[in-house]
Amino acid sequence: QVQLVESGGGLVQAGDSLRLSCAASGRTLSVYAMGWFRQAPGKEREFVAFMKWDGDITSYADSVKGRFTISRDNAKNTVFLQMNSLKPEDTAVYYCAASSRRDMTTFLARALPSYNYWGQGTQVTVSS
Repeated sequence: QVQLVESGGGLVQAGDSLRLSCAASGRTLSVYAMGWFRQAPGKEREFVAFMKWDGDITSYADSVKGRFTISRDNAKNTVFLQMNSLKPEDTAVYYCAASSRRDMTTFLARALPSYNYWGQGTQVTVSS
């Protein structure tokens, strides 16, 4: 089992920045890829960003490309999501996810079923 704990959410104004963290524990050696998803009220959970655990491949949703950056600290088993130039439409609960799929691709990374483990989520609210 892998446990994921997100932190760093909050209430900010449009144009501000936030950095979300996702600390992984447990059988982290089984993790091959990490992703960030978000879910706004009344909407389905959607893909935000993806990174292979070794960091050589990343992918982003078009809506956040150029504003969000996914990164990791291997020594701390932690993945980050740096969010800049935040917009009100970025308001959502943000979830960290981990996958043990060895065949993960940037296409598969956008699908919820590709991930085995999920965090509890952290709220991000962007006011206009």
